[in-house]
Amino acid sequence: MTDRPIMTTTAGAPIADNQNSLSAGPRGPVLLQDWQLIEKLAHQNRERIPERVVHAKGWGAHGTFTVTNDISKYTRAKLFAEVGKSTPVLVRFSTVAGELGAADAERDVRGFAVKFYTEEGNWDVVGNNTPVFFIRDPLKFPDFIHTQKRHPRTNLRSPTAMWDFWSLSPESLHQITILFSDRGLPVGVRHVNGYGSHTFSFLNDAGERFWIKVHFKTLQGHKHWTNAEAAEVVGKTRESTQEDLFYAIENGEFPKWRVCVQIMPELDADKTPYNPFDLTKIWPHSDYPLIEVGVMELNRNPDNYFAEIEQAAFSPSNIVPGIGFSPDKMLQARIFAYADAHRYRIGTHYEALPVNQPKCPVHHYHKDGSMRFFPNNPNPNAYYEPNSFSGPRQAPEYREPPLRISGDADRYDHRAGNDDYSQPGALFRLMTEAERERLMDNIAAAMGGVPAEIIERQVAHFAKCDPRYGEGVARRMGVAVPPMPVAAE
Repeated sequence: MTDRPIMTTTAGAPIADNQNSLSAGPRGPVLLQDWQLIEKLAHQNRERIPERVVHAKGWGAHGTFTVTNDISKYTRAKLFAEVGKSTPVLVRFSTVAGELGAADAERDVRGFAVKFYTEEGNWDVVGNNTPVFFIRDPLKFPDFIHTQKRHPRTNLRSPTAMWDFWSLSPESLHQITILFSDRGLPVGVRHVNGYGSHTFSFLNDAGERFWIKVHFKTLQGHKHWTNAEAAEVVGKTRESTQEDLFYAIENGEFPKWRVCVQIMPELDADKTPYNPFDLTKIWPHSDYPLIEVGVMELNRNPDNYFAEIEQAAFSPSNIVPGIGFSPDKMLQARIFAYADAHRYRIGTHYEALPVNQPKCPVHHYHKDGSMRFFPNNPNPNAYYEPNSFSGPRQAPEYREPPLRISGDADRYDHRAGNDDYSQPGALFRLMTEAERERLMDNIAAAMGGVPAEIIERQVAHFAKCDPRYGEGVARRMGVAVPPMPVAAE
């Protein structure tokens, strides 16, 4: 027993008795001077931080990314510099709609966020297990999330709110079709693909820009549950995904993903029949095939879930030289929103926490605020910029070339002239007959209790994707397919 460390307070003072409160006699009250009791109670009151507004329930692990193919002609990012180069990563998976205590086996989009700890800073790819999303304009994001959360009066999830919003937002059709397909209910995150979803950019040494899409292809194969199978799982455990991921890694069954990119020359963006910066659209692989970049492996569970996963902070604003943004409207909004959410949820200097801290040197002029626990710059006089005291300088050599596409600022109607039906229709036709039947069964189950006029409006959208799509859902819901397709509102 003598070789065990002595228990202390957070200030380092030894604790003589951790079993009994300080009190005025066996029957007397506890005393306010029992600073040890006060410290324990006060700390317990603060053990939780606000859960994420979306993607609250999550699972994660550490691993590596290893380059398998030379793409240096497209990007000067050093993590891709040579075949065989390895970069440490942290990955967090999540559900989107459910709260922190929600069951894992729910039909929902799965978040897929990867932090690459590169020698030039952290690069965060913050996406989902789907290549598209429900909306393309960020002004609608808070409204959309409200429909996925609880009704302000009933405090229950509202299928009416979900389908009302979706039926008035036909750009959601592509994502709806994926969500209610087999892939909308995976058995665990080892068996899902990941997508950066947004369009990003590569910049090479010659100053050329390429638009890119990032894909993570599971090497474990796709596995999914039906609604009935998932209900049985939830009846036994609410932590099915956590159990699957954690114990697979503990047992040495390290999950892997093939990392690929689609690459589009910069000026092709003016030639495609679809908007390549539209988050509701994919780029056809026949036009821009997948190019393998490397392999990502998860091989280490966190030692402290709260410190390494709950406090992990991913943001699309984290890029490195050779990787940039695009005019994707949703991406532009997320560049602000994600970092801002972390400042609120974790603290001003959230990126100084070990799990978020870059592996390379960090030099900035951000001052004070909550969690200001790191030292000053080596020269304390250099606390502003520009300065004459050899403080960190800007680096013009990393400046990106100007965009060769442009536009005037205005509130453009994001639905005007936009085809929201062809791609989900093509996806429907790619499915087998059995997959289509399950898709329409799942949609019908999710529409239970929704007012008929909303169902009919949504059915009309399905019919514009493919007549069989609309007819199949209409028959299951006992409504008619409207004779004329509705116009986007």
